[in-house]
Amino acid sequence: MLLFEDAHLAPNFCLKTGRANQLQKKLYISGMNDSEKVIGIIGAGNFGKAVANLIAKNFKVLIYTRKQDKADRINATHIIDHVQLSPQISATNSLQEICARCTTIFPIVPSRRFRQMMRDLGPYLTPAHFLIHGTKGFALNNIQEEDIEQARISRKDISLMSEVIRQESSVVRIGCISGPNLASEILAGKPAGTLVASLFDEVKEEAKQLLASDQFRVFVSNDIVGTELAGALKNIIAILSGILAGKDLGRNIQALVITKGLAEMIAFGKMMGAESKAFMGTAGIGDLIATAMSPDSRNFKFGFRLGQGESVAEINANNDELVEGLRTLIIVYHLSRNLKVHLPIIRVLYRIIYGNFTVEEGIKYLMAYPFDIDVNFLD
Repeated sequence: MLLFEDAHLAPNFCLKTGRANQLQKKLYISGMNDSEKVIGIIGAGNFGKAVANLIAKNFKVLIYTRKQDKADRINATHIIDHVQLSPQISATNSLQEICARCTTIFPIVPSRRFRQMMRDLGPYLTPAHFLIHGTKGFALNNIQEEDIEQARISRKDISLMSEVIRQESSVVRIGCISGPNLASEILAGKPAGTLVASLFDEVKEEAKQLLASDQFRVFVSNDIVGTELAGALKNIIAILSGILAGKDLGRNIQALVITKGLAEMIAFGKMMGAESKAFMGTAGIGDLIATAMSPDSRNFKFGFRLGQGESVAEINANNDELVEGLRTLIIVYHLSRNLKVHLPIIRVLYRIIYGNFTVEEGIKYLMAYPFDIDVNFLD
């Protein structure tokens, strides 16, 4: 149970005064009953809803959304964006309330908003909290996206989401969730699994307790850096795979791009401090296959529409889904170029989307590139 001094006053006091952080420094955890335990979700996008429904099989869930009217609709109908939510799920537009009521919180927001979200959340967090994020991408450190090329970014200029959590809060026990987790399939009740990575055994055990069910299997790892990188980088390869499908160029070239794309993910990962094996499991090749081959993947869909002849501007104008791979592509392309890490597939995709390559020119370039050694990333 979460205990406060004057515990019966604590939640209301937190919300009315904004002093949740001061109060929560006095809390401790001592065997909370399942009926009392509430798990926080920050972000009501597709994956946030999917994770909320998974946890709701086992515990009560409080989901945060920025808009009061959206929170009101969830509380009144348990339906959001035509998705049926469990009656175990309630909603709030108060970050203070999330932190006051929930010891374990899953932040699942777009990468470009993650740092600001953590700055807003940070004052209400304490070392007693567990944060297990589900965001796949990078945060920029004091650089605007439009200035990346001129800034000649280096490793110090980008952060993984776990690093942002440490930078912007007092939370110590951090994890991430990543894997072949197509939200539409999870919401439809289809079987799936995921990897939860953390340096802390208690975080991994907590995740298994919260998420595991007959529908959902949870694997664990200590390599949080590799897991975060794999989840971010596979979105880039999924865009190119979608382009090839949209051009109807066949499964052979798709398989080739996915395989060589995995090698580039590993090369970039090593440069960032990850081990090769992090990319060979559930969050690596597993997530890559699902994302790069499924029409339910938003990154694949973006690429498919591009391959069908739509422009980037046309797709973005009538696309209500965020394509994380585009932002990740920009960051990875410029960082790898500045650090002289050779990633020909990522280079080609960047030139197709933001340069003057046609898809056909890009494929011709890749077919001529000297990929003489088949497997060199396990050495």
